[in-house]
Amino acid sequence: MAKQLKITWSKSTIGHPETQKRTIQSLGLHKLQQTVIKEDTPELRGQLSKVSHLVTVEEID
Repeated sequence: MAKQLKITWSKSTIGHPETQKRTIQSLGLHKLQQTVIKEDTPELRGQLSKVSHLVTVEEID
């Protein structure tokens, strides 16, 4: 089984660039404190590095 990541949106995007807002949406996050579980891929890691200051990430086995 591939590793998964638990991603929680922890800080607002108000005052941040539009590209970061779109990245949050593309991760499937719609409300603050919402959590999604995604498969760990290089593409996802790239998105998370772009918004790392806005989300909390935990690894799940």
